[in-house]
Amino acid sequence: MAVLVQGQPVEGYPAPSPEAVRGTPRRVTVIGEEILHRALRPVTDFGGAELAALIDDMFATLDVAEGAGLAANQIGVDLRLFVWDMTDEWGTRHVGHIANPVLDDLPAGDRSLLEEPEGCLSVPGPYVPLARPGRAVVRGADKDGRPLVVEGRGYFARCLQHETDHLNGQLYVDRLAARDRKAALREMGTLHDRVLARRAAREAARTR
Repeated sequence: MAVLVQGQPVEGYPAPSPEAVRGTPRRVTVIGEEILHRALRPVTDFGGAELAALIDDMFATLDVAEGAGLAANQIGVDLRLFVWDMTDEWGTRHVGHIANPVLDDLPAGDRSLLEEPEGCLSVPGPYVPLARPGRAVVRGADKDGRPLVVEGRGYFARCLQHETDHLNGQLYVDRLAARDRKAALREMGTLHDRVLARRAAREAARTR
């Protein structure tokens, strides 16, 4: 399997990631909580142990929740930061983190939309078809403040856009038509407890 860490090819990478192994899973916030519905503050304190530990905890939470990406406000932290660990439709695994990300405005020729099912750890349960551009380029910094540019296509592009939305206080259901949003929230109501029970079981298995 091809692996890209911080957008760069590597020979391989453990699964779960070293970050996830070091980190401690935290509770995932759920739609309706205030921190999910407003823009977050920029990361300004780079290179320290506190930021590194937060990133480890985000990876651990992502692993337990079986997600593709996770934004800081999804564990209740007011910072423009997200992590990802996912495999795209071409079999490439992408792993990384980015602070203060900004999505490029793509040329018209790169704005073709792909409609695929999309879900969210903070909307536990439902997956709803949503159209997004099939390519994304995000620019920001790594945990040490070094400039970082990451490009994604297909599912990974969707992940980069989805997580950047989180940092601006937007959930994927906010992009749905009112009828579809209502149906997704209704489905979440029926699946919520089952999803959280699965996460709790995976977290308990980490300590055995």
